[in-house]
Amino acid sequence: ALVAMGEITKEIFEENPDFFPIKPMDYHRFLVISLGTGSSKEERYSANHAKRWGVLGWLLSNGSTPLVDAFMQASADMVDIHISEAFQALHSGKNYLRIENLENLVMVGEMLLKKPVSRVNLETGHVEPVSEGEGTNEEALIR
Repeated sequence: ALVAMGEITKEIFEENPDFFPIKPMDYHRFLVISLGTGSSKEERYSANHAKRWGVLGWLLSNGSTPLVDAFMQASADMVDIHISEAFQALHSGKNYLRIENLENLVMVGEMLLKKPVSRVNLETGHVEPVSEGEGTNEEALIR
């Protein structure tokens, strides 16, 4: 998500004609939905177990790699924190949504399918429902 935001900001800053002309730091025009990649936040290692590890135990333990796992989770958490803070600092906190729990993702998807078909109003930049005859997102996907 962070790399994508950087690329979009760069294209806008370079005035790429394929991108809507807005200020690069105008985050209220961005809507970022960051989906978890299946990484689990469940506790895999206990302090009592880890306190007995030597150097090799941190590298490999019961078929997993605790040190690598810790750094990967820390990296994912820091990216999430950075994006969240950037949006909040620019008064656009509502425009960033991180969905880590895949069960919740299914629930959100089902909810979005029930909503009416909407499009961005190019004059205002707001998402608005289209005419009454378009139906729901689910119906539009079936057509």
